[in-house]
Amino acid sequence: MDIDMGMNSGGRSGLTRRQLLGAALATGAAVPLGVARPAWAAQPAQGPPRLVLPEPTGPYPVGTVALHLVDTSRPDPAAGPGRYRELMASVWYPARDVRRYPRAPWMPAAPLRALLTSAGFAADAVLAPLTAGHEGAPVRRSDGRLPVVVFSHGAHDHRSDATVVVQELASHGYVVVTVDHTGDAFGEFPGGRVVVPLHDPQQALGPADFAKDIRFVVDRVEALDAGYNPDAEHRPPPAGLCGALDLHRVGMFGWSKGGTATALVMIEDQRVRAGLSFDGPMEPTITADLDRPFMMMTAVFTRAEEPSVAEFWSHLRGWRLNVQADGAVHSSYCDNQVLVPQLAKAIGMSDEELRSWIGTLDPARALRIQQAYPLAFFDLHLRHRPQNLLDGPSAAFPEVQFIP
Repeated sequence: MDIDMGMNSGGRSGLTRRQLLGAALATGAAVPLGVARPAWAAQPAQGPPRLVLPEPTGPYPVGTVALHLVDTSRPDPAAGPGRYRELMASVWYPARDVRRYPRAPWMPAAPLRALLTSAGFAADAVLAPLTAGHEGAPVRRSDGRLPVVVFSHGAHDHRSDATVVVQELASHGYVVVTVDHTGDAFGEFPGGRVVVPLHDPQQALGPADFAKDIRFVVDRVEALDAGYNPDAEHRPPPAGLCGALDLHRVGMFGWSKGGTATALVMIEDQRVRAGLSFDGPMEPTITADLDRPFMMMTAVFTRAEEPSVAEFWSHLRGWRLNVQADGAVHSSYCDNQVLVPQLAKAIGMSDEELRSWIGTLDPARALRIQQAYPLAFFDLHLRHRPQNLLDGPSAAFPEVQFIP
């Protein structure tokens, strides 16, 4: 569940919901949840229910491993004197022989409790789902080196928030690296140290800070492929991961502020060959040209209503595409669309309140969109496989509009 959806039912002080979201995403400030929705108490009959994630559709089982990364080139004053920028990341990949390896939870229990509380829910309302990722399973390498995709989350969010898309890509043969942007994320470091988003405006992270994190992570991915273990605890990587990555085929996608960060990374770093944004506001306004493939899946931050998005679009000089699903809200291309309806059932949320979280896009249809369109985009531009799905409107996805 994301935390960027806090002002879904209208703004205050004359501001629209879009303006409130845009201001928060551009500056890294929190979107106030408490004023937008009531606190909910869990109503389980025999303990909190466990949410369920759909299985990916690809031919390969999925492995995953967490990495604790430290950027010794970037002091982090918010972490204390003498501290450097620390990040938690997860690597997802096609795996073999997964039977002896446990499935990874969507999110550790402690940060999930903090996430639920921040959104106005009871801390024990639900248990995290189990993902398709098997912790530490060996890497499948029968088809040569694997293309790499990096994910950047939204404001006051976490690296698990697009797991449907992440494990879908991994099940089709991609290595996907997800990153918690410490200071604007709910997460947990080794040893049980829980971190939550900072609320001090002086310490707020913007899209440029996210972009710096991602470029550092790509550096660490290169080191990992070369045989160096970047994990701060020196935990061994899964068998077969070193030397398995095709660093000439790197893509990136991001949701919300992470979508803006995706654009900034591509402008600054030629290593990232293709970018995908889930409803990124593209603020502060981006005026640099970008000549590599970029796709926008918009919902709230559309070119018609958001000048910064229209301006960014005008600077795309290479392959470009803008699609939008009818009834989508800001988080409709992320895990909210499949998890929040389950949460709603568990706690007795009203239909109206549920719509404020997921819009009117049917969750089953949103799931298919999440599984199909990102995969088609990266298959086209990282694997050079023709994709009819991206050529125009599809009878299989009547709710997806192509915005000229």
